[in-house]
This record gives sequence, C-alpha cells and structure tokens, in this order.
Amino acid sequence: MAVELRVPSLGESVAQAQVGQWLKQEGDAVALDEPLVEVESEKATVAVPAPAAGVLARIRRRQGETVAVGEVLAEIEPGAARAAPPPAAAAPRAPAPPPAGAPVPAGAPAAAPPATAVTAAAARPAGPPVPPPAAAPAGPGPAGGALAPAARAERAGEPRLTPSARRLLAERGLGKADLLRLLEAAGGARPLAAPSPEALAPPGPRERLVPMSPLRRTVARRLLEAQENAAILTTFNEVDMSRVIEMRERHGPAFLERHGVKLGFMSFFVKAAVEALMAFPAVNAEVRGDAVLYKDHYDIGVAVGGGKGLVVPVVRDADQLTFAQVELSIAELSRKAKENRIALEDLAGGTFTISNGGIYGSLLSTPILNPPQSGILGLHKIEKRVVVGPGDVPAVRPMMFLALSYDHRIIDGREAVSFLVKLKELVEEPGRLLLEV
Repeated sequence: MAVELRVPSLGESVAQAQVGQWLKQEGDAVALDEPLVEVESEKATVAVPAPAAGVLARIRRRQGETVAVGEVLAEIEPGAARAAPPPAAAAPRAPAPPPAGAPVPAGAPAAAPPATAVTAAAARPAGPPVPPPAAAPAGPGPAGGALAPAARAERAGEPRLTPSARRLLAERGLGKADLLRLLEAAGGARPLAAPSPEALAPPGPRERLVPMSPLRRTVARRLLEAQENAAILTTFNEVDMSRVIEMRERHGPAFLERHGVKLGFMSFFVKAAVEALMAFPAVNAEVRGDAVLYKDHYDIGVAVGGGKGLVVPVVRDADQLTFAQVELSIAELSRKAKENRIALEDLAGGTFTISNGGIYGSLLSTPILNPPQSGILGLHKIEKRVVVGPGDVPAVRPMMFLALSYDHRIIDGREAVSFLVKLKELVEEPGRLLLEV
C-alpha cells in the first residue's frame, strides 16, 4: 500500500505553502527520512523528509503550486528500488503536447491540459462556468487546435507561473475584488496596497511577471508594518577596528586550531551588543500595546545570506556564550541558511538584530527594524581613513561606520546614542569584553 507524503505543520498560523524544488523524481529510490521536496511557507523553507523507504511512485503536486498543510504531495511505494515504469504502466498523466508545427497522427486523442491548468480549474469556486478566453492564432496545439493560455505562455518561453498567476494573465479585465480573491487563493495574503491599473496589465515583450514567494511576501509585509507601526530613527557612529584586527591576526590561527572555527568580527559585535543592551535595557525591549516588555534574556538575530535570500536566525542566550560558542553558532546557522535547512525555531524569538551589509560592500545604510524588536545594529565595510589620533597626530586607521535604528516610542535619543557609544568603546578595547567592564 502506498505511503502518502503530506505537507507538514509549518508553524502557528501558517495554513498554506508553495511547493519548491523536488529533490527526487518519480521512479527514484528513497530512504527513510531522506529529503524529497522543499516547501516554502511565509516564514521559512523546509525540506520534507520521506516517511518511509521505497520508491517515489507518484508526484501529486508540482513545483510552484500552492498547497495546504496536510495535503498529499506524493505517494511512496514501500520496497526495493525499481526502474521508472513505462508510460502505459505509470499512473495516468497528461501527455505532453507535441513540438510546435509537428503533425498529429490521425485519430489521436486530444491531449489533456497541463496539470497546472487542471489545478487552476479545480481551484475555481463553484458557480456558473466562466467562458474561456477567445482562441488566438498561436499555431497548432494538441489535436490541431489552439493552445490553452497556460500552454501558449510556456510555448512562448514565458516563465512558469502558479495557477493563480496564469489565471490573472489569461482572464483579462479583472476587478479589484477578483484580484483579492485570486491572491488569497494563491497564498492567503492580501496585497500590500491597492493595485494600480498598471499593476493589472500583462507584461510587455521584454518583461517578466513572477509571483512573489511566500517568504518574500512575508518579508515585504513585515517591513511595511515596521515602517507604519514604529517611530524609526537612526543614529550613527564610527569605530576604529585596529585592535580587533590585531587580536584576530595574533590569535586567529590558535583559535581555529582549538575550536575548529575562524575568529570573525561578528562575535566581537555580538558580545559588545549584549553588554550595551544590559546597560540600556530599553533597546532590548518591545512595545506591547500601552506597555513596554523588558527582556532579561539576550537572543541576538544575525542576518545571513541564504539560498532563498536574507534570513535572520537567532543566537540564543548570547550572554552565556563564549566567543567560540558564538562563532560556532553563527557558522552552523549560516550553513543551514545556505542549504535551505533553516527551521522555524531558528528564526523565532530574537530580542535584537545585527545586520552586516559590509560583506556586500556597503559603506553606510539605515537598517530597518525587525518587528517586534525595538533596535537593530547595522555594520558596514572596513575602510582605511585618515583620522586624528592622540596628540592631534593624523593616522591611517581601519574604520567602520555603525548605524543603530531604534523605535523612538520607547527609546530616547540619549539612550540610543549612549548605547552606540558604549558598543564603540567595547569594540575599540576588546579586552573589556573579556573583563565585562
């Protein structure tokens, strides 16, 4: 009896997701707990493991389709691996349309519409049938007729879209209510703003219309919420990185040999941020209605680049970790992000965030808050500049601009500036981090 592969629970309040890349194909042998397919929700991308060993007999949902939690993704036949079945013995599937201009044998049955078009049709609400759009002279299709809208799009080389996006392009003249219904059916999310008439127009000849992924929609929504629901200000400072660089050069090889991880810059800033947060607890707090929630734990979100874009996993209890433990935690989270293995628990519950745009070459920026947090520290690239040192003697120093964005509703300007000065002093004299002074 076939074992069903279902969409797992993806976290509280998450009911839908989008099917990502299939890591196995029909007929492939699979092992127990082997990742089979990526499923992308509005919070994270997870790999769904095989519930049993055997053969991937049938894929029920293809890449790009929207699925609900608990829905069947595929079927696995328990047992030894076997070769992929011939078309006659395989599960009923729609035959692929012949190449453009290819003759169709006499008496050949008409090919079924693509699976995505079938899914879109099945997703339409009950009611009077919608008349199909007029056929365009796009060349012969299955059974010598005109191609369906979805097939015409694929034949013309346009990107593969979700069923809801194909419907939006194929069925012209949609109103706002129809667009909202389609977006909700596709991902359960409403648009960030009322669409303009230009937003409803189909793409031009050298344009591509690609739906946002659930993760990108959530990022967009949260960033907009941060702008609308917080009084965001940014204060700046600069830090001399000479002593940190000297310490890394002197002790880096021994650190790597003993702990198996390189001594990076981020551990210095994580430890310095924790000390500064202890001195200025409002920066570690958040607004809860008409109250302020102060947090006596220090879970620092560290923005890292992953396979699906920028994510902010959390280094838990950073105040209780050594430099080596901080570096090991960041290295493991970065590896999981690049392999698209970040779990929901890795992203939840941060109290303060550090973003390092310097690794991409950014000299100065204003980071945006990660709700419901009230502070985020932006790091930038190290650049040698001439600065005036002791005795008014100019010297060339490796300098970095720092930016602290904060919620002015609960953090005063004096607190924000003092926080950044405290952090600057700790980084410029890293020995103080070891002594906690």
